[in-house]
Amino acid sequence: MKLDQQIERIARFEHLELLANQIVEGFISGMHKSPFHGFSAEFAEHKTYNPGESTKHLDWKLFAKTDRLYTKRYEEETNLRCHLILDNSSSMHYPKLRNQQVFFENKIGFSVLASAVLMNLLKKQRDAVGLSIYSNRYEYYAPEKGSDRHHHMLLHQLEALISSNNATKTTDTVTYLHQIAENLHRRSMVILFTDMFQNEDNDKIFKALQHLKHNKHKVVVFHVYDPKTELDFDFDAAPRKFIDVETGETVQLFAENSQDAYQETMRTYFKTIESTCLQYQIKYIPVAIGETFEKIMTAYLVEKQKFA
Repeated sequence: MKLDQQIERIARFEHLELLANQIVEGFISGMHKSPFHGFSAEFAEHKTYNPGESTKHLDWKLFAKTDRLYTKRYEEETNLRCHLILDNSSSMHYPKLRNQQVFFENKIGFSVLASAVLMNLLKKQRDAVGLSIYSNRYEYYAPEKGSDRHHHMLLHQLEALISSNNATKTTDTVTYLHQIAENLHRRSMVILFTDMFQNEDNDKIFKALQHLKHNKHKVVVFHVYDPKTELDFDFDAAPRKFIDVETGETVQLFAENSQDAYQETMRTYFKTIESTCLQYQIKYIPVAIGETFEKIMTAYLVEKQKFA
């Protein structure tokens, strides 16, 4: 399930739902053969077949992939409510994609595909999902529902994010996380995809995240970053002009002269975010673009077990 092993196989799919389904099916198939197979009980759709039971609901397609028998389970009621939040500020559209690159090789594309993958898991488990998108304004809100029509509506909104013109947008995380928190009236799992770049004071950001925990919500933050340039500051020795994509501010420097200090600052920043999230009982998961989506799906299943 490593992304570099999957790109050639899945990049031919342009439809977001097909892409997400391919990734999830591969994950489920691998999960049945791995130490994580116990999580299969979390799926509303499948349970292990016991000899003597009716064969009416056997999943023969899954049998062909795994050589193991599973029956489909059906539940009338929604088990979980999940609200996905995407930061759509200009910094999330970094790095700028070249012509030969696929859409999920920058932060917003990776977050969109990860969100679609989680939606696919939620759909399989008969769970309800909602969506909020923000930048310097509250761009989109949809409450948690479980219907196919609702699912396709959210996928359409996600697809629009990767095809939209990336105008300069700052981030007003604090304002809109508070607004989103006000919209969540029933206990839910809240999952945020963001690069954690904002002008606001960090304490204000964490207060807004703490607001999301009202009504006993479970909050998971996926901190999305580009490892080569945003964490390692790995550039050649040539002088460069760095431009803030949200404010337009510029600075000129030799990257190698600042690399050590930059890396230390970023390591400290990541540790600060992690420790503060731990203090507020918020699950913090840094994810580099290009990482396996298995990390995101496994984290979701683990947190869902705790939430239940």
